[in-house]
Amino acid sequence: MTFVEILLLLLIAGICGSIGQAIVGRSKVGCLGSIALGFVGAMLGRWLAMKLGLPEQFAIQIDSHTFPVVWSIVGASLFVALICLISGSQKR
Repeated sequence: MTFVEILLLLLIAGICGSIGQAIVGRSKVGCLGSIALGFVGAMLGRWLAMKLGLPEQFAIQIDSHTFPVVWSIVGASLFVALICLISGSQKR
């Protein structure tokens, strides 16, 4: 995997993480946090889709790696909502 491909994956994960935060209504983390949320959301969303027997709706293929965009957004939203519930933080 080249440097450009890694940067492209980070960019897609950051966008997915930001969209997931916006859906829940939270935006306290910065750029690196959004990237982390995108990757965590991709793992959580893909796992959830697999357990429910749902297909991958929209996935981006970079080199030999597939990044599930829709499930990343869904997973990031669920993860942010869970964090808000656990921490008891208010929407600002």
